[in-house]
Amino acid sequence: MSCYLRPRLPGASIFFTVVLAERGGDLLLREVARLRSAVAATRADRAFGIDAWVVLPDHLHCVWTLPEGDADYSVRRGAIKARFSMSLRRAGFTPPPRDPGLPRRREIGRHGGVNPALRVAKGEAGIWQRRFWEHHIGDDADFAAHVRYCWINPVKHGLVERPQDWPLSSVHRDIAAGRYDGA
Repeated sequence: MSCYLRPRLPGASIFFTVVLAERGGDLLLREVARLRSAVAATRADRAFGIDAWVVLPDHLHCVWTLPEGDADYSVRRGAIKARFSMSLRRAGFTPPPRDPGLPRRREIGRHGGVNPALRVAKGEAGIWQRRFWEHHIGDDADFAAHVRYCWINPVKHGLVERPQDWPLSSVHRDIAAGRYDGA
């Protein structure tokens, strides 16, 4: 079994994709207030800059910049996921049962693969995919490309015709600040 080690660069800008365990729903749209609250609480505990963010029905993309000397983005990402999940569970949400017709994904990790009952024993709600995708930004052009990716993603998924038509995107902040280039 391979062991993936994430880079740990203090003060880095990082692009993320985070996906719900069950694709195809609209949970993030319906519960965006809980997601915003989880992000705000996490930023209050451990500051980070939000350079771009877009929330789609079943996944999100964002670009963060960590404070100088701080490389701990994984703890922040985990805290957001946990706070969101706990908030949903306190409100009575339970994840829908898995569709038996869908192929089963093999989960690898300390508490998932061989014995999924460990997730239940730990009180995990199974709302998010256990991992997330990250990319450390290399330079200004890479940064701009990933911010544009966040802006254009709702168009790519056929949700709107123009980035500014999607309400759950940092593109609105960037337009107001004069940073939107019509991507």
